[in-house]
Amino acid sequence: MRQVAIYGKGGIGKSTTTQNLTSGLNAMGKKIMVVGCDPKADSTRLLLGGLAQKSVLDTLREEGEDVELDSILKDGFGGIRCVESGGPEPGVGCAGRGIITSINMLEQLGAYTDDLDYVFYDVLGDVVCGGFAMPIREGKAQEIYIVASGEMMALYAANNISKGIQKYAKSGGVRLGGIICNSRKVENEYELLDAFAKELGSQLIHFVPRSPMVTKAEINKQTVIQFDPEADQANEYRELARKIDGNDLFVVPKPMSQEKLEEILMQYGLNE
Repeated sequence: MRQVAIYGKGGIGKSTTTQNLTSGLNAMGKKIMVVGCDPKADSTRLLLGGLAQKSVLDTLREEGEDVELDSILKDGFGGIRCVESGGPEPGVGCAGRGIITSINMLEQLGAYTDDLDYVFYDVLGDVVCGGFAMPIREGKAQEIYIVASGEMMALYAANNISKGIQKYAKSGGVRLGGIICNSRKVENEYELLDAFAKELGSQLIHFVPRSPMVTKAEINKQTVIQFDPEADQANEYRELARKIDGNDLFVVPKPMSQEKLEEILMQYGLNE
């Protein structure tokens, strides 16, 4: 079983990428569980056809500790198992605690079955606190992919996440598998992301082009592969799935200094 965490700046398209990627892996015959680690609990919406799944934390609050697995785990598109960690009540506690509680609960209830090929953790934003770092700090996820684009803040966040991976690489055994570019169609985007990934000692594992097909599928509460399996964008996600399934380049990243990051940004014209 490969346990994979998807990180990246808030709003970069992690959840969309994760759901479309797992649909691609599902098409390859892989058995998958997706654990949403965002308090908004929207990491599995497309896989579940828009169903607002009750989160682990909401279920615990309403039902107490005596929880059945089928009350927090739902089968989505292609039989992909879907879980949402959820978050605390607004203004109370650290949202990252939901991840810790959720993963512990899933382990206790036997969700990590032997037939699973992949478990994906879709993690909110940057490595901002202990809770959100939990999948890499405690070795729950062995491999990390960072979703980024050719925008300064996306790369700044990706560099910060790399610092977190480097910090926990020894104790947790976690490694960076690569950068996924979720394109924003900015100038020199491919070249910038490729140079950025290589500077980290990693790779740009796939460049996902921007496409209106993604929005159309989301409006219909589906992944692209479900909505239009013949679309060019569906093939992009299948290719991303193939590359991740066959990936063997896992590294302890070498985060760059702020000066080096700005130097790369300037080199490719992103010096606004």
